[in-house]
Amino acid sequence: MKNKVILFAFLLLPVLLRAQSDQSAKDTGAAAWREKGVVAIREVPVWGQRPMKSIGVQETKFDSVVLKENIALSIADVLTFNSSIFVKQYGRATLSTVSFRGTGPSHTQVTWNGMRINNPMLGMTDFSMIPSYFIDDASLLHGTSSVNEAGGGLGGLVKLSTAPAAADGFGLQYIQGIGMYKTFDEFLRLTWGDERWQVSTRAVYQSSANDYKYRNRDKKENIYDEDMNIIGSYYPVERNKSGAFDDVHVLQEVYYNTGRGDRFGLNAWYINSNRELPLLTTDYADDMQVENRQREHTLRSVLSWDHYRNDWKIAAKAGYIHTWMAYDYRRDPGNGVMTSMTRSRSNVDTFYGQAEGEYSVGDKWLFTANVSLHQHFVKSTDKNIILQEGGKGIVGYDKGRIELDGSVSAKWRPTERLGLSAVLREQMYGTKWATIPAFFADYLLSKRGHVVAKASVSRNYRFPTLNDLYFLPGGNPGLKNESGFQYEAGLSFAVGKEETYTLSGSASWYDQHIDDWILWLPTAKGFFSPVNIKKVHAYGVEAQADLAVALAKELKLGLNGTFSWSPSINEGEPMSPADQSVGKQLPYEPEYSATVTGRLTYRSWGLLYQFCYYSERYTMSSNDITLTGSLTPYLMNNLSLEKGFVFRWADLSLKGTINNLFNEEYLSVLSRPMPRMNVEFFIGIKPKWGKRK
Repeated sequence: MKNKVILFAFLLLPVLLRAQSDQSAKDTGAAAWREKGVVAIREVPVWGQRPMKSIGVQETKFDSVVLKENIALSIADVLTFNSSIFVKQYGRATLSTVSFRGTGPSHTQVTWNGMRINNPMLGMTDFSMIPSYFIDDASLLHGTSSVNEAGGGLGGLVKLSTAPAAADGFGLQYIQGIGMYKTFDEFLRLTWGDERWQVSTRAVYQSSANDYKYRNRDKKENIYDEDMNIIGSYYPVERNKSGAFDDVHVLQEVYYNTGRGDRFGLNAWYINSNRELPLLTTDYADDMQVENRQREHTLRSVLSWDHYRNDWKIAAKAGYIHTWMAYDYRRDPGNGVMTSMTRSRSNVDTFYGQAEGEYSVGDKWLFTANVSLHQHFVKSTDKNIILQEGGKGIVGYDKGRIELDGSVSAKWRPTERLGLSAVLREQMYGTKWATIPAFFADYLLSKRGHVVAKASVSRNYRFPTLNDLYFLPGGNPGLKNESGFQYEAGLSFAVGKEETYTLSGSASWYDQHIDDWILWLPTAKGFFSPVNIKKVHAYGVEAQADLAVALAKELKLGLNGTFSWSPSINEGEPMSPADQSVGKQLPYEPEYSATVTGRLTYRSWGLLYQFCYYSERYTMSSNDITLTGSLTPYLMNNLSLEKGFVFRWADLSLKGTINNLFNEEYLSVLSRPMPRMNVEFFIGIKPKWGKRK
C-alpha cells in the first residue's frame, strides 16, 4: 500500500506541474509562500510589553518554521542544529538524549502539555521518538530557569506542547518523504474547526533499512602477496548491520472553547515502534546470526481545562501514560539455531494530575501557584533469568512511587526598569522531601537597544530513578539525592528597523556545583551498582544571536547562531590510588559546541543551510587519549532547497535535502558509526476542498 501511495504521488507530480493556473493564482501562490514566515522581520520588543513571566528567565524558543523543516526530523535533530545544548545520538531511530551545560541526560526534565514524560526507570527521554511535526510549541529553560516549571532539572528543562489547529472547516495535509537506504517518511493531518471546536488527527509513519555504508576504523584487513606476506592493510567499508526501523505515531486532539473564558482539551498520542539495534563496529558477527530488537507501545494522554479572566486564570489537567517495552537479544552460538540470550520486558503506568492558578495585581505583581502529582507503577523483568530466591526471580523489580510537586511564586516589577521574582518549590518522591528555592532579577540598562541584564540563583535536587534504587541485581535503596547550587548572569539585546531588519542576542555565564553525583560502578560480584561518589563543577558560557534582513522587496535572509563553552569537571575524591578522573572533564560531554542556521527566501523559493560543531568528547573519566579513549571533533552540514506552488484546488511544496553535505566521517558514540552524505526528497499537498481563489 505504501509503495502505491508513493507511485501515485510521483505520477501525479507532472500533471500538477502542467496545470494551467492563471497569473493571479501564481501571485497568490508566492504571497501564500511568503506568509509561511520562513524568514520573518520581527518587531523589536518594547520593555513595557515584556511578559512578567519572563523576569530573569533564560529561555530559548523555537518557532513553527524550525519545528516543521521536514517530516524526517525528530526533536533531537531540531535541537542539534538550533540550540547550544548537547544532543548525543546513536544514529537515526536509535536512542537520542539531551543534556544542558555539562550535566547528564537524566538531569534534563521534559514536559509534554505540562506532563513530565521522563521515563521513571531511567530518568531520561528518548528524543528520537518525538516527531517534530507533532510539536507546535517548544522551548528550552536553561539552568535555574527550569525551576519555574519543575524541579529536578539540574541542567534544564525541555518544554513541548501542542496547540489548536485554528482550522475553518475541513483541512488536509499530506507529505511524502523518500530517502536513501530505503527510507520512507509519511505525514498526514486531518483538521476540522469552527469558532467553538478544533479537531485534529496527525499520523507519522517512518521506516528504513538504515543500512548505510561506513568505513570501519575498528577493523583492519591485511593485504597479502602471492607468498602470503603482508604488504599492506586497509580499513574495510561495511554496511550498518541490523539497523532497520518501523515506527507509527498517531496524535488525536480535540479542543472546545465555550466563548466565555473556558477551554477544554484532549490530547492522545500513541506510539508503535519496532527497531533493530545496530551491531557495534567491533562486532564480527554476521547480521543473519544476531537479532537485537527493541519494541515499544506507548500511550500518552492529557485532559485539560483552562478558565481565563482579565486578571486571573485557573487550570486543571489529568493524564495517563502507559508504556510496554520489550528488548530481545538472540544469537546463533554456532549450531545454526537462534538462541534467546535476553528477553527483557517492562511495563510502566503513570497517572498524572495538576492544578494551577495565576493572579495579577495591576501591572506590577503576578502571583502563581501550582501543584502536580505523578504516580508511577513499574514492573521490569528478564524472562530468561531462571535464578530464584524465595520463589521469585531476582532480576528486575515491581515497584510504585508517588511524586508530588508544588510551587508558589511572586513576580514584582516595582519600576519600569526593574523586575524581581521568587519561586519556592517543594517536592516529595516516595517518602523523601526536598525544598527548591530560586530567585531571579532583571534590569533594563538601556532602552536604546533594549539591553537587559539578568541574574538568578537556585538550589535544586534530583531524586534517584527507580532503576537506581530497585534494579536487581545492583540497585541501591540508600542513595542520596543529587543536589546543586547554580548561579547565572547575562545580558540580552534587541535592535531593528521596521520592515528592514531585526538583530537580537544574549550571552549568559553560569556556575553550578553538584554534590552526590550518581554513578554506576562495577562490583566484585560481577554486576554494576550505583553510588554517590562525585562532586561536579559545571560552569561556562552560552551565547546566541538572531538576524533577519530584508535584502530586497522579496528577498529575505535569516541567520541564527549559538555557542557554548561548558567545562564539566569531576572534583570528587579519588575512588582508588589509581583513579585519574579527578580534575578531568566528564565523559561524553563536549567542552565546546556551536550551531549556525541560514535561511534565504525569494518569492516561493527557500534555501536552508544548517551547521553544527561538537568538540572532542572523552569516553573515559581519566580523559586518556587512546585509540578508543576519545571521539574526534566533527562538523555537520545540511543543505535544503524548497519550492512552493499554488493551484486553484491545492497548494504543493517540493523539497530536497542533502544531509552531511561534506561527507563527514564521524562518531557520536563510541563504536556506532553515523551516516555519510545522503539525500532525501519531500512532496507536500494541501487540498483546498473546492475553494476557487
